[in-house]
Amino acid sequence: MKRILVLATILGLLGVACAEERAGTLGPVGEGPTAEPTTEPSRTDAATPTGTPAPSADPETPSPEPPEETMTYEVWFAAGEGPWLFVTRRTEPFDRAIGSASLEALLDGPTDDEREVGVGSAIPEGTELLGLTIENGLATADLSSAFESGGGSTSMILRLAQLTYTLTQFGSVDAVTFTLDGEPIGGWFSSEGIIVDDPMTRKRFEDWLPPILVERPSIDDRVTSPITVAGTADVFEATVSISVVNADGDEIARTFTTATCGTGCRGVYTEAVRYRVDHTQPGMVLVYESSAKDGRPVNVVQIPITLVA
Repeated sequence: MKRILVLATILGLLGVACAEERAGTLGPVGEGPTAEPTTEPSRTDAATPTGTPAPSADPETPSPEPPEETMTYEVWFAAGEGPWLFVTRRTEPFDRAIGSASLEALLDGPTDDEREVGVGSAIPEGTELLGLTIENGLATADLSSAFESGGGSTSMILRLAQLTYTLTQFGSVDAVTFTLDGEPIGGWFSSEGIIVDDPMTRKRFEDWLPPILVERPSIDDRVTSPITVAGTADVFEATVSISVVNADGDEIARTFTTATCGTGCRGVYTEAVRYRVDHTQPGMVLVYESSAKDGRPVNVVQIPITLVA
């Protein structure tokens, strides 16, 4: 794909364009159902309707198929120099077991397109979800013992952060704990001595959020103008810069917005960015901070998308 070659061109353009055209809270839950049952039910077919339906007015004209109901949820991976937490989304046919679906997606790891722009995961390959229960705001994930394998202390803490952020996106989950092969971990996790005797919350892992977290758009989204670019940031003077480039690597929009807090605190930002293309094509949204020292882009987050004309 062209994305990696395009990125070098993009960063060069941003570096010389130091002057802008002008001048928290954590991420929202995934779009779609957020309520989790105390123990997730197994999948069942829709109930069979009772009674005799009225005949169609025109028996030769089939009724249109109803639109398929879908659900969208967050999956938290890792990216950047930190490495830092990175959020993306999955949309699939609706299933009441949305919590389990989000964990299965987490354990499956990033897509090829996500990996192409540096998204990874600290969770070891081969980790399996054996069960999930949610009771009184506490989610307990039963994972296979592979979850504990490999990696140093940074990897261990990051995989706990990924697990916690993925599950606490749902309004029914306040905190997270886990077991390995059905057995409690006894307060310690791995030979690195990570203490997890208390249920884990997002607050525990706030330091693993990047300087700029992009919550929208997500990688591979199809977008129309204006693009809503939103997330949280802790950057100098709360100023978040945004650029949109087309399939040729040409910058077609640049602007900035101000987060609700910055320079030592995390704030929310959102901006509607207008662009114009004459045909639908791959593109890229870049969200970054302009260096206080020389104006060059730092803490750059790149989100490949499809620009709809």
